[in-house]
Amino acid sequence: MKTLNIHLNHPAERALTTFGSTLQHLEAGQAITPHFSIGFETVPQFAKVFTSKRWELIAELKKLGAVSIYELAKRLDRHYRNVRQDVALLSEWLVIEKDDQGKVFVPWDEIDVRLPLLQDVA
Repeated sequence: MKTLNIHLNHPAERALTTFGSTLQHLEAGQAITPHFSIGFETVPQFAKVFTSKRWELIAELKKLGAVSIYELAKRLDRHYRNVRQDVALLSEWLVIEKDDQGKVFVPWDEIDVRLPLLQDVA
């Protein structure tokens, strides 16, 4: 199962520590489990990327499978230009990908969003 993990209140230092640990395991020849994640330091940063319209787009795209942006806009009853912009942004964040025919799709089986408890943030 491919899961995209999204962490909020996730300082950059924590991501670098995780990366360093993974790199050490690889250099030692140890097997690692792939981990795909995005980290945001604040909730407003997260909310700027993951708006309600973009969550609707992700859900519809997951339901439809690989489709053209035009078809996706039609299904969402939204203007093509706005959907294209949302797809471009979500592609930058690796939430959406394009196949060889230029159709867009969600490559994840699930997206796990986590906000740590305040005592875990320090």
